[in-house]
Amino acid sequence: MSEVGLNTISFAGRAAASSQFKALYAEGMSLVEETAAYLDGQGRAASKVLPRMASVLYAAESMRLTTRLMQMASWLLLQRAVNNGEMSRDQVLAEKNKVRLDGFNVDRAAPGWGDLPESFRDLVEHSLRLQNRIALLDREIYRPSEAVIVHDNQNSVQAQLSLLQTAFGNN
Repeated sequence: MSEVGLNTISFAGRAAASSQFKALYAEGMSLVEETAAYLDGQGRAASKVLPRMASVLYAAESMRLTTRLMQMASWLLLQRAVNNGEMSRDQVLAEKNKVRLDGFNVDRAAPGWGDLPESFRDLVEHSLRLQNRIALLDREIYRPSEAVIVHDNQNSVQAQLSLLQTAFGNN
């Protein structure tokens, strides 16, 4: 018997070490800097003139936004460390458990959302899209791989059919 997958290529693993990852990393770190500059400058001034409900929402969403960005930056830095050989995959897995890439959604129907500055809402939306992309890559890289046992007399087409049947529950 042999295990399917021993000679397969991890596209997510390769993507995480590729120019696409470098672009994702640059986008994430750039968004962190852009958001910090906004919140310390234009956003601070804009928040002072918001109606009360929007002001409270702005404060809450600002905290959620910065938390979301710090979690994503942590993940990106961990992935870069493993890509550069600075940390082992096991070390990253141990640290990665502290990173949350979910649970920071936004209630766009909340009272005052429409009163928030458009540039702030744009930063929130950009961070949510980036969070989703990172979470997807994270699942692809770090989900437990499922070993499928294939008999030696099966050819690769039969092996792939077995994988599909397992994946879709068509036994």
